[in-house]
Amino acid sequence: MKLWLVRHAQPLIDAGVCYGATDILPDAQATLAAAQALAKVLPQGLRLLTSPLQRCELLTQSLRVLRPDLPYEVEPRLAEMHFGCWEGQRWDAVPKPEFDRWTADFAQHRFGGVESVSEFMQRVSPVWDDFQAAGQDAIWVTHAGVIRATSLLAQGVRDITRADQWPQKAPAFGQWWPLEV
Repeated sequence: MKLWLVRHAQPLIDAGVCYGATDILPDAQATLAAAQALAKVLPQGLRLLTSPLQRCELLTQSLRVLRPDLPYEVEPRLAEMHFGCWEGQRWDAVPKPEFDRWTADFAQHRFGGVESVSEFMQRVSPVWDDFQAAGQDAIWVTHAGVIRATSLLAQGVRDITRADQWPQKAPAFGQWWPLEV
């Protein structure tokens, strides 16, 4: 089985700003370019799930214009992690003690007050389980955090306790990883 993990195009926000679950428009030209490139490589009839955030939804809509053979559903559990009060703030403006609290209790601390890494993993895990149970190739249009969480799930890792266990790599904006399962 193959799961195509697609990251949305570049969002229209300054570099260095924490935006997680904030619903930000993507760059329209970058979105179209990503859809065009992706449309050329995807096999026919894949089931497509998309995050409800417009940077993913717009990529999905652009892709569907080019590839109407791809049935899709909006999947709220594929939204990016919610960083609460830090959403829309510059990462370098977040006080160091906030980062220290997060890294000291990486799994359970709700950085920004809304969602912990453990809760985030628990939100993404059932979507992964559904994909595996279906036994069919699929595509997810989503975010770097979801893709990182999925890379852990693919390795059989459902719980992490330390920040250094969190994957650093993710596809660039508008790029994808085909994950063989």
